[in-house]
Amino acid sequence: MKVIIMAGGKGTRVSGIADDVPKPMIKIAGKPVLEHQIECLRRQGFDDITISIGYKGDVIKSYFGDSIKYIEEDKPLGTAGALYYLHDKIDDDILLINGDVIFDISLQRFITAHHENERDFNKRENKTSSGFATIFTHPNDHPYDSGIVIADTNGRVTQWLTKEDERKWYKNRVNAGLHILSPALIKCFTQKKKVDLDRDILKPLIKENALYIYDSPEYVKDMGTPERIQETEQAILNGVVAAKNLENKQTALLIDRDGTINKYVKFLNDINNFEIINEAVDMIKTANREGKLVIVITNQPVIARGDLTWEELHEIHNKMETLLGEKGAFIDDIFICPHHPDKGFDGERVEYKIDCECRKPKPGLILQAAKKYNLDLAKSTMVGDRETDIEAGRKAGVGNLVLVNYE
Repeated sequence: MKVIIMAGGKGTRVSGIADDVPKPMIKIAGKPVLEHQIECLRRQGFDDITISIGYKGDVIKSYFGDSIKYIEEDKPLGTAGALYYLHDKIDDDILLINGDVIFDISLQRFITAHHENERDFNKRENKTSSGFATIFTHPNDHPYDSGIVIADTNGRVTQWLTKEDERKWYKNRVNAGLHILSPALIKCFTQKKKVDLDRDILKPLIKENALYIYDSPEYVKDMGTPERIQETEQAILNGVVAAKNLENKQTALLIDRDGTINKYVKFLNDINNFEIINEAVDMIKTANREGKLVIVITNQPVIARGDLTWEELHEIHNKMETLLGEKGAFIDDIFICPHHPDKGFDGERVEYKIDCECRKPKPGLILQAAKKYNLDLAKSTMVGDRETDIEAGRKAGVGNLVLVNYE
């Protein structure tokens, strides 16, 4: 797969740090951002790399020399206009990367997800779009000043909110600056002009059901501010960046919800009764800093009881993610058991009234999380406020079991 790195911008938000070089050449942990990117790509077998250069592009060419191919902008073409130079040269998907992000991800997982999205895209009838794209999304610790990407259960993007748009409760998922574009999209760049990737190319795909996400907890951080540069350098030096690649075994904080993250309310079915526990915020923030995945493991029999719809439950979880994000904390995934074995109640949903393998104290949800995220359960921690949480962790082989009581 051909890789295109967009590195033509000035980077005005970090001016004053290194005004003599373009933003992607700012050194972090002794190497330019671009060098970190290229090393990650080549380590996974991606050698067909082209860098689009503009502002102070000679610095980039001088540093990397003939080991890289270049597209040279003779005038600013925005975040995607340089793809004009490739519109008649691309016959396969391309990986398009913002030049100002540090990342270490499993590229094969990303590509596999894109191919799954392609199958979904192709099986739908009456397609109006000639091409589609998959964008890498992830949670971050500052969603309140980031654009929020909202997708359906099939991974198709339904909304893309800017930080200026009105929002209340939302799932903490943002565009990370890594994209896979189908060749049909590249062929649309028939004019040499300034193009904004998000506004002009990706967002219009939403109404055509042609923009998908690949959601991952792996490390991706943009160099938007001096503070983020410092945070990223520390993460590199501490080994967090490399460790979060999902090809490596992951350590997780597996955490119960009711009574552990939020104040306990029996059969919570009113979003207004959801209140975050401050101690849980601190615990989650610590896990975030240490590079551990934070995965919620929760029984929600309110679904089986008919007390709450899936949509209402998701909105409660959106509130949870919003409140955590406001405090600089985030969770990576939520695993839910909607079942309950006892039958015969008014309003119950009989399809969920089963004796399942995922309801704690059974270990099913934890084992699902371990498979999805390549978890090292022996080095992970299960936290809950009930013995059923601890028993589920014990049965799954979780190494550290913590029973909390905030009362």
